[in-house]
Amino acid sequence: MAYTTIDDPSAFFQCTLYAGNNGTQTITHGGNSDLQADLIWGKARNDTAAHFRIDSVRGVSKRFKQNADAESTVSTGITAIGSDSFALGNDGDFNDNSVNYATWNWKAGTSFTNDASSTGIGSIDSAGSFNNDAGFSIATWTGNGTAGATIKHGLNSVPSMMIIKNREAAEDWIVFHQSLGNGKFAYLSTTAAAGTDDGAWNDTSPTSSVFTIGDYGNVNTNNQDYICYAFSEKKGYSKFGSYTGNGNADGTFIYTGFKPAWVMTKSSATTSNWEIKDSTRSTFNTVDDYIKANAGAAEDTGVSSHAMDFLSNGFKHKGNNDEVNGSGEAYIYMAFAENPFVTSTGVPATAR
Repeated sequence: MAYTTIDDPSAFFQCTLYAGNNGTQTITHGGNSDLQADLIWGKARNDTAAHFRIDSVRGVSKRFKQNADAESTVSTGITAIGSDSFALGNDGDFNDNSVNYATWNWKAGTSFTNDASSTGIGSIDSAGSFNNDAGFSIATWTGNGTAGATIKHGLNSVPSMMIIKNREAAEDWIVFHQSLGNGKFAYLSTTAAAGTDDGAWNDTSPTSSVFTIGDYGNVNTNNQDYICYAFSEKKGYSKFGSYTGNGNADGTFIYTGFKPAWVMTKSSATTSNWEIKDSTRSTFNTVDDYIKANAGAAEDTGVSSHAMDFLSNGFKHKGNNDEVNGSGEAYIYMAFAENPFVTSTGVPATAR
């Protein structure tokens, strides 16, 4: 039996590195497959600068930072998205001279528009882009302020994780994660532990067609626009789960079913940073370089207490810092594959 339907994850997700030149340049992705990205999340590695999150649904000039700021317009950041590249202007957060950058890039690809009153799917109109093969969609809607509103997300499977932002107001990025359940939420823009309230998801889990929102300003203020990045788990390609730390340098092993290309972790019970590690910046084990998803600080490098190994079927902690592997502490994660553990033809992937 085939283990995965995605033999080449780079067709749907890639990490891309480049050096800024404070001018204009085109950055080509380097994976095995061409990737026309619909979500580009980037960060200066060796400089204190805000993250940038750009997507094709809102348009390339519409930029989010990692903090609670509303969407802004940046005409000289990413100026175009090509079939396997993106073009840059000279904005300092995107392309400063002598600064190294990392971007993480996901493909959606197929547009949708949903008139809820006509289709009977959801109670609020939505539009966006989706890729059912990879389990990724982007959806935008206008809030109505009513708890229990439902929105079509564009996928044909249940989202495992959703990242949502109010486009018009200073509201924190809010996260639904299947390991937290429908009564809890996390803020991607802060270090706070997961919160408990029905104002985010109305105590209702997403389905294969819609997700439910409460009346929080993070998800549903009347007449304000929102964006959602939704991910559903795909065997051998993506994983959204939880683990318990052991506080030991011979740390917890987390099975994903693939060799990771990218992992983001967060303590769900305590104050901590969201940490991003990838196999493009750290090309061999031990993986000990990380970027904080919630902060504009430069990349932390060579930090053994936060380290992990990327293995052929998961990742294993090699450090004992409480932010990633505290004894008895609960964590959530999202991960994407470099290679599946076993291909669609039954061939095992190579280890790192």
